[in-house]
Order: sequence, then structure tokens, then C-alpha cells
Amino acid sequence: MSATRGQAAETGVCVSADGTEIAFEQSGSGPAVVLVASALADRSDTTRLAALLAEHFTVINYDRRGRGASGDADAYAVEREAEDIAALIEHVGGSASLFGSSSGAVLALRAAAAGVNIDRLALYEPPFVVAEGDDGPPGDLARQVTALLAQGRDGDAVKYFMTRVQGMPGIAVFFMRLMPKVWANLTRLARTLPYDIAVMGDTQQGKPLNAEEWKGASVPTRVLTGGKSPAAFQRAARAVTEILPQADHRTLPGLDHGAVVMAPKKIAPQITEFLEG
Repeated sequence: MSATRGQAAETGVCVSADGTEIAFEQSGSGPAVVLVASALADRSDTTRLAALLAEHFTVINYDRRGRGASGDADAYAVEREAEDIAALIEHVGGSASLFGSSSGAVLALRAAAAGVNIDRLALYEPPFVVAEGDDGPPGDLARQVTALLAQGRDGDAVKYFMTRVQGMPGIAVFFMRLMPKVWANLTRLARTLPYDIAVMGDTQQGKPLNAEEWKGASVPTRVLTGGKSPAAFQRAARAVTEILPQADHRTLPGLDHGAVVMAPKKIAPQITEFLEG
């Protein structure tokens, strides 16, 4: 299966190492780039970004396991998601760059650290919390979210994550609940919240990053942050550049944490410039 520049994205499925089917859309031509979604997101969130990047690259815009058209397994491990990325890269010929946003950026980093064959990493606002005074998620986040999901309260799990982790005002979540399609998609994704919590691990506790944990991520890496985002994201970006051998950081004026979805035209040129080397 292939798609060439100017054509609509074509859908496909590849099989990960554990047998899970991973669904994706492929568009464009040229060097390959795989888009790795954040928490509470599937490939629909990066459709516009994928179309912009497809002018320069072969773009693989996929549903992470448990989301959209992709399958899932009975038990979750972050390593399985790294294997999903490896399977997608194998599908496009064995090498590709990654673009990840938020917790998807951390998953991309983990895949690189695990030895997946990655050319370059472009990351938007990995949400590490590396300074003692910066606000991290509640210490019992995993327990709270797991309990809400176990009670079938998927919508409440989404609200808890959005307000206590993403810092969204309660009134904003209230208005989102009044948009049936938007809220239905978010609640469908609620079951994958523990996956992103696992991806982040212990990296949001206001402590320096453990260089040993990330030393395998030795490929050229660019960390992008928005100029309107909280300063904690800038500190996290600088922390990444300090522990990786080939990393740098750029701040994009006027953008915030939602820019990948809300302002893809401002992010795409930055990704393109870096990935083209």
C-alpha cells in the first residue's frame, strides 16, 4: 500500500509484535515520519498536521493501541507501544523519524531509548516536571483514574485528567460536555488514560530527569515549546537537551500546549525544517 503526494490519505493496518493490529493513514511521499499522539487523542487530532507534512514526507498518522480503529491487548506495557512504532517503521521500509506531542513525545523518546530504528525525533512539549516548584499531577493520579474507570465513570475520569493534570478550568470541561461528538470521542479514549500515565512513569515529580533512563535516545532531537505555555514546559525542554547528546530547543512565539491541533500551520514548518536536516 502506498500513497503519493497530492493524493488523499490511504488507510492501512500493520501487526505489532504481540499480534495487535495498529491502524494508520499514509499520505505523501519522501522520507517517512510517524506521528505519535498525546493522551485523549487519536489520529483525527493530527489529520491537519499530517496533510501539511505530507507535502514533504511520507506521513504515517496512526491510532495508538486501544484507540480509534486499532486493536488492544489484555495487558498493557509501554514496551508494547514501542513495538507498535517499530512495526509502523518496518512497514515504511525500516527507518523513519517521529513527531510526538505531549505524552506522545515521551513515548517517542522511550521508543528511541529502547533501540527502535529512528532517524530523528521532533517533540512538542513533553510534559516532564523537573523543578520542585512546578505543578505536577496528583501523586495518586493512577489510582484515582483506575478507580473511576473501574466504576464505569469514564466521563468523570476524563474530567479528572483534564482538570487535575492538564490544568483545564472546570467550566471549560462543562462546555466540552455540551458538544456531544467531542465528548463522546473523549470518553471512548478514557480507557487509554492509564497508558499515558504509564508512559510518563515517575517523570512528573519535580525531580531532574534520569540520564541513564534516556541514554539510548542518541538520534538528532529537537524539542519545541510554545511561547504562551507555562514556564514548566520550557524547563522540561531544556532538561531534555541537557541529557541527550544531539538535542536542541526552539520556542515558538504565540503558541500553547494545544497548538498541534489548533495551530498546525505554525508547527509544520518547524518540524519540516528539522526533519529535512
